[in-house]
Amino acid sequence: MSVDAAPATVLVFSQRAEVRAAVRTALGTAPATDVGPLRYVECASGDEVVAAVDAGGIDLCLLDGEAQPTGGMGISRQLKNEIADCPQLVVLIARQADRWLAHWSLADATLAYPVDPLTAADVVAGLLRARAGQRPVVRR
Repeated sequence: MSVDAAPATVLVFSQRAEVRAAVRTALGTAPATDVGPLRYVECASGDEVVAAVDAGGIDLCLLDGEAQPTGGMGISRQLKNEIADCPQLVVLIARQADRWLAHWSLADATLAYPVDPLTAADVVAGLLRARAGQRPVVRR
């Protein structure tokens, strides 16, 4: 990992603990040498996701599109419409046919579940780089 890599906070949402664990395992602590270390916030309900994002400090959300009763696609659309500085959003989809729903949800990207570690690392690293590029420069 690069010395200059800024920490990033990744929210992982699913009502199923095994999905959250699979995402954390696939991404590890740093998806690329210039990204990370990753800190994880886990949420098991839509209300927890909204509260965590409202509180600030979340750089990227991985949302389970199959979650019940509130799915990640609905939460994604809600966050994009309600949060001014919305974190990058990735929706986990079980079927490729659901990509159109993820597009409707305004998600920045999709990942197929089960999560492929190489694809997930590339997608997450790219989105975190994009988010870092949007932040104002802080002079010390």
